[in-house]
Amino acid sequence: MKIEIFLPIKNEGLILNSNLKKLLDYLFLEFKDYDWQVVGVVNDSADNSLQIVQDYEKRQPTKVKALSISQPGKGRALKTAWRASQADILVFMDADLAVGLEATKHLILPIINQEADLVVGSRFLQDSLAQRSKRRGLLSRGYVIFSNFILNHQQTDIQCGFKAIKKDTFQQIEKYLQDDYWFFDTELVVLARLANLRIKTIPVKWRENRTDRQKSNVKIFQDTFKFIKNVICLKIRLKKIKKYLSKDL
Repeated sequence: MKIEIFLPIKNEGLILNSNLKKLLDYLFLEFKDYDWQVVGVVNDSADNSLQIVQDYEKRQPTKVKALSISQPGKGRALKTAWRASQADILVFMDADLAVGLEATKHLILPIINQEADLVVGSRFLQDSLAQRSKRRGLLSRGYVIFSNFILNHQQTDIQCGFKAIKKDTFQQIEKYLQDDYWFFDTELVVLARLANLRIKTIPVKWRENRTDRQKSNVKIFQDTFKFIKNVICLKIRLKKIKKYLSKDL
């Protein structure tokens, strides 16, 4: 099975070189028996992120691919890349590698072993560890509680940037994925559940590892209001989606 690991990248130049090396070193060691490739999906970047990925692609053309998308949005970047992908398993992780790479096997192997269609990393399971500011931690937990109350997704964490999905599973729900930004994660999980697909949740060790100069692209309070609006809108859409989705399965 072919595995492609996608890094959605926007203005990550300060951390990208070292993190790509760290990721490749890990994959060469732990996934030497698998057919894998890392795809840097650079979207709407104004720094040297694309050049960094292209330099790695020149040195490792079979293991690294650079993909440039001019329009902004994590969701747009991943949907565009996944539609074009020929891989059997589609993985994405945030470019800051906030999730410890030791969890990568636990993310991918359930799909290889036919145990799951979608695997989701969670920062809030008993064996998880999340090192982050209290404010962001409270907002993340609050979002899980609120979104579960409205959408009944029954997941402990749906916005963690660490997920793997079968390509044919993505194709089943892809046309119902509307969001081009951060809400993409929530839509992906909720629609997979609506389609009665097998979802496995794994604990991860997550730490906020950015420097003051390389801040996250997430705008906490602005994005929180958008998430609340998106959750309510998705709830309204779900009844119609369920009718059409059942015909596709």
